[in-house]
Amino acid sequence: MTVGADIKQCLATIKSIEAGLSSLAINTNAEDEQRLFHEQMLIIEEIKQDLMKRIGEVEREEEQYKGF
Repeated sequence: MTVGADIKQCLATIKSIEAGLSSLAINTNAEDEQRLFHEQMLIIEEIKQDLMKRIGEVEREEEQYKGF
């Protein structure tokens, strides 16, 4: 697996985690738990943004990874 494919796979996993946290936040009745899930989603969003930036960098720097 190439570096580009590894980063894309990681991004897909992060998106799945984000969706799971969102589902947990929606389905819980406890306000403190909802807040905790929301805080964790914010952290995941930062990681997702970092990965998306890295994908852009890889595509710009390495010709063979364009559109991987």
